[in-house]
Amino acid sequence: MLAQQFRRSAARTIFLLLLILSCPLSGIAQEKVDPASQKILALEKEWNTAYKKGDVEKMDSLLADDFIITIEDGRTFSKSGYIALNGNSTVHVDVSEMSDLKVRMHGNTAVVTGAYREKGTDNGKAYVYNDRFTDVWMDLGGKWQVVVSHYAIPSVQ
Repeated sequence: MLAQQFRRSAARTIFLLLLILSCPLSGIAQEKVDPASQKILALEKEWNTAYKKGDVEKMDSLLADDFIITIEDGRTFSKSGYIALNGNSTVHVDVSEMSDLKVRMHGNTAVVTGAYREKGTDNGKAYVYNDRFTDVWMDLGGKWQVVVSHYAIPSVQ
């Protein structure tokens, strides 16, 4: 009988230990972001700020010469087309927010995925976008630039 109680007690102790070890330890094992990923996240924020302000010069420096973007309705724009579209004075962006950003580094290429929310007016008419996006950055001669961007409206919002 004593041996049976010991086995049950030992089994409970092992079960509790396994349960504790399988739980994430918040604050102890925080995910570290490497310097290259931090640089890309900072550039994403710069691009977002430039877009919201309509800062054509800054956008020009962040986008590769052969940049291409696909927007929500399926249209694609080159660098010059995208900049011209964003230089449009009839569009006023009130909110431009990114969230759920994840960076995956592959040598001189970085792939960023995330969620995007934009709110503003176009020709006085209010609009709201809630998108998912993928941006591809490349280190081109020592300077990180966006080469491809794709925005899509999630089917379930």
